[in-house]
Amino acid sequence: MDYRIRNGGQPHLDKNLMKRLSEGLFLNMIQTDGHLLRKKPTEAADMAFFLFADFLEEVEEFRIIISEMDVSDLRHQLKLHYRCQPSSSSTIQKRGALTVVFRLARFFPHQFGDWRELIKESEQNDLERLLNSSVAAEVKAIEEKTNPPVSEDDAALLLLPPQALYFDRPVDKFLRMFSSTHTDDGLQEGFISALRERYGTNQLPKPPRPNPFKMLWQQLTDFMVLILIAAAIVEAAEREFNSMIVLLVVVVLNTVIGFSQEWKASKTLNALMNLSVPQARVIRDGNQRLINSEELVPGDLIVLEEGDAVPADIRLIEVSQLAVVEGVLTGESLPVQKNIEAIKAKTRKIPLGDCKGNAFMATTVARGRAKGIVVRTGLKTEIGKISVAIQSGSKHKVKTPIQKKLARLGIYLVALAIFLCALVVVIGVIWKRDAKEMVNIGLSLAVSVIPEGLVAVTTVTMAIGVRRMAINKCIVRTLPAVESLGSVTVICSDKTGTLTEGKMGTAELWTSDNSLYRFTESTSMDANEGQIIREHEELRRRMIHNRSTVLKSPFKNDSPATAAPESNINDYAAIKSKPIDRDQPESYTRQLYYALMVASLCNNSDVRRNQETGQLEAVGDPTEIALTVAAQKAKLDRKYWGNLGFNKTFERAFDSERKLMSCVFEQQLRKRIMVCKGAPEELLRKCSHYLVNQDPSEMTEDFASLVYDENVRMASQGLRVLGLAYKNICVATGDEQDACMAESELVFVGLVGLIDPPKKGVKEAIETCQQAGIHVMMITGDHVETATAIATQLSIFKGDNPRMSRAILGRELDLLSEDAIKELNPFPSVFARVSPDNKLSIVRALQQRGELVAMTGDGVNDAPAIKRADVGVAMGQAGTEITKQAADIVLADDNFTSIVKAVEEGRHVFDNILKFIVYLLSCNGAEIFLMLICTIANIEAPLTVMMILWANIIADIPPAMALGVEPNEKDLMKRKPRNPKVGVITKSTWLVIFTNSALIASLAIAAYVISLYVLKFDLGTARSMTFTTLTTLQLIHSFNARSVHQSIFKTGITSNRWMIGGFLLAFSLMILGIYAPGISSWLELTFVGWKSWVMTIVSVVILISFVEVEKLIIRRMMGKR
Repeated sequence: MDYRIRNGGQPHLDKNLMKRLSEGLFLNMIQTDGHLLRKKPTEAADMAFFLFADFLEEVEEFRIIISEMDVSDLRHQLKLHYRCQPSSSSTIQKRGALTVVFRLARFFPHQFGDWRELIKESEQNDLERLLNSSVAAEVKAIEEKTNPPVSEDDAALLLLPPQALYFDRPVDKFLRMFSSTHTDDGLQEGFISALRERYGTNQLPKPPRPNPFKMLWQQLTDFMVLILIAAAIVEAAEREFNSMIVLLVVVVLNTVIGFSQEWKASKTLNALMNLSVPQARVIRDGNQRLINSEELVPGDLIVLEEGDAVPADIRLIEVSQLAVVEGVLTGESLPVQKNIEAIKAKTRKIPLGDCKGNAFMATTVARGRAKGIVVRTGLKTEIGKISVAIQSGSKHKVKTPIQKKLARLGIYLVALAIFLCALVVVIGVIWKRDAKEMVNIGLSLAVSVIPEGLVAVTTVTMAIGVRRMAINKCIVRTLPAVESLGSVTVICSDKTGTLTEGKMGTAELWTSDNSLYRFTESTSMDANEGQIIREHEELRRRMIHNRSTVLKSPFKNDSPATAAPESNINDYAAIKSKPIDRDQPESYTRQLYYALMVASLCNNSDVRRNQETGQLEAVGDPTEIALTVAAQKAKLDRKYWGNLGFNKTFERAFDSERKLMSCVFEQQLRKRIMVCKGAPEELLRKCSHYLVNQDPSEMTEDFASLVYDENVRMASQGLRVLGLAYKNICVATGDEQDACMAESELVFVGLVGLIDPPKKGVKEAIETCQQAGIHVMMITGDHVETATAIATQLSIFKGDNPRMSRAILGRELDLLSEDAIKELNPFPSVFARVSPDNKLSIVRALQQRGELVAMTGDGVNDAPAIKRADVGVAMGQAGTEITKQAADIVLADDNFTSIVKAVEEGRHVFDNILKFIVYLLSCNGAEIFLMLICTIANIEAPLTVMMILWANIIADIPPAMALGVEPNEKDLMKRKPRNPKVGVITKSTWLVIFTNSALIASLAIAAYVISLYVLKFDLGTARSMTFTTLTTLQLIHSFNARSVHQSIFKTGITSNRWMIGGFLLAFSLMILGIYAPGISSWLELTFVGWKSWVMTIVSVVILISFVEVEKLIIRRMMGKR
């Protein structure tokens, strides 16, 4: 420092080096020693602190790194309060603290100019005392003498504020940070080029262009494809060009399918480019103009109006009834009301839905207008971060379980093929057999080991699964995802639209006479569907589980409409819940009538039938639509009130401060009425009376407590609760008129509870998942109370089960590292108010716990997590194009039940893949044992190479294809998920394959030896006899392979017609090869007589009997009956 940097020796150094230096200095600066009350910095900490001050003065890149820090982070790192304590701090420590404070204020006057933000509030007195001391005056004089103040222009251009949301900064302090931006005139054009050079352009990164040749090479170098190519080379070496062509066709088919799937996935990032906003309304040099959004820089003054797409991440400085739809980021469809208030939070990351003072790139203004200053552009925006995350996710997309397991199996098979080939040659040489003949036999064994149909049958089976899933509204974009679903151990599901219907409905209406009305089919817009069921107030009083803070009933003189007669006090039939008569609205209780009047009139939505399509269509806010539908079901819609002469004359719109909305309607004879709805706690403060009898009664503490109880009860069920009130308005002028129009002296009439209800069948689907050992989690941007209530209804959250009784907020996750999230015990079942980063962290943590994760989502914010998950599931109706292209599976009906059906289909696919792998390896293993035993025993080879190839073609592919369409077994969704670490074939399965292969080979050898040495057949006839027995046994064994543990007599023969067809086709080809002239000689086969068929039938009976005993043992071991 003294010899090379100080006094301008090195004014510029590498920025990355300065970043690492700052991190190292901060790491040392926080070191302290001493006891709790007398903590002080260590000598090394002081040295690091003084170096920090020197680099701040001397090196511009170091200042740039510091300028990019948030003030709260810098406060934590500096720990100034340790260096300004009156008693324990040394003079040099105090001078160092003052130097850093003065230099930060000089270089960053708008960002770190207020020293109070650099020190804990409880410790500010010590620093204030130090700043007023003679030491401070001395240090300040030295700083001013040796270092001239930085000009405003230099400070504005060289050390600009970092790109951040600044949600915690009040507007006045925020504007001081962007001092070059005038609140009316915006930026000067002279600043733009320097700002763009510093921050870059406001555009999303262009995704890397997919390289088709690289994709093709990756497909061709897949291990299973290499196995097929190796098999084709072996066939060519044996001059079996027909077989070689078949194998190469399979290679081409597999490559084309894999290439097309990867090419589709590469479009994800290109779709993200469509979210960039083409133009922005900006003020520069006092003139408002439209410019390309790419030209925006942090500091630009933006004007937002209704219908605009937000062109960058913005800190709002002026708003007028601004509401922004942020569904593209948060997945929530309701517009978010914005304001300019600062938000104080313990964490630097809060859910996007809580950032009321910010507007984000690619979101849409639903209503209102605003001014704001651009604070983040390009990659730094939320959409930009998602773009980077998707790119990263596409690079780290892991192989699916079946890809990993088949690759591992392929390695084993190739190693086995090489070993057997070498073994046969060595044994033959020992027996002094012809070396060329032994090489041919060895190659034929290698062909037997490699199951030529494995990749083809796997691909076809998955394709069939895709077709079946499409019937169940599940569209598969990447083929291996079909099988991956069967391995899933955790499903992370969004709430809105997936678990719930995605639209609001009126669930309950509580009126001020203590009656409760429940609406059925509340989300159906058809006024004729559903009922309104009244739950009598007397019945509700007798419910001992009803929570109450009321000491005595507020209803002193119940009217006949509100009280059960004494004679019927024990007559439960009289107070039983029953539907109301909706055809006579005039017969409603006065409280219900007025409550529905408020719901209908204090409302700007509309539900009407489209004349062209005949479908009901809703226009307006989802909450108001739900109220309109409720009024229509009660036959008290706006048309009803219009016929009574109600005309709107005034409206006071809802805003986030008042949390109320009110409208004034004028009736005939100049009678006016105000209807008002809003947050219950706010509305109740405005009410002076409540409607209990025919006339309003004065508000009492007991009634207010009753309203509170009902509000709590509804909210605990996950309902969004609104209060309803009205008042008659007097006719007046001037100040009296203003008083009459005020939202005060209202008459409270009821509470209405709205909910986005669970979809039908979802609860049953979740219970099916839980029986199948799959943990279902809810991840939502909604409030934790609502999320937990819905999760409880769906059995995702169970308070009496410690493993399923934990809910956590996104801001709590922000405080945890990924390792800490992974170690959460119990792991939460509900995640609420989550951000896109939270979703990604949850997926990573689950994968680190060894789980296979399926993640659902619809918004762009879900795309990174969907891309990262083992199986990404997008919504077909509500999902964005980006999310669909990032996903492996798209749900056409946005229904969770479709996921469960897809999981079942995934298990079904793997089950069938396992069945035909067991079948193929059993058959090929039998050929290996047959050839190997004869070679070891120095017996002539029982089969020629042509016979082996023909047996592989006819006995492998048709039955294996038929096993690929085998119907699913009944207990499929009662099994636990497969362990992803276990291979395709377990030890027990290998044992089954070994025993079956050995048995088939033993029977074939027995037939060969009997033919050759007992019946004295010539070698050609004995070989044909062996071929017939072996191939027939393999074909019969395909029926055994339909289930690993169930008896062939239970699975039946006719339930899989494809199996019958495959058997008949393969058996016909075998007969054709034996008896057809020309073909038989080409295949080196001869005529087979009745003796051979008798031995074959006996072998079949022995095989079936042995396998049935084997399955009986397996069933007993598995506990199956």
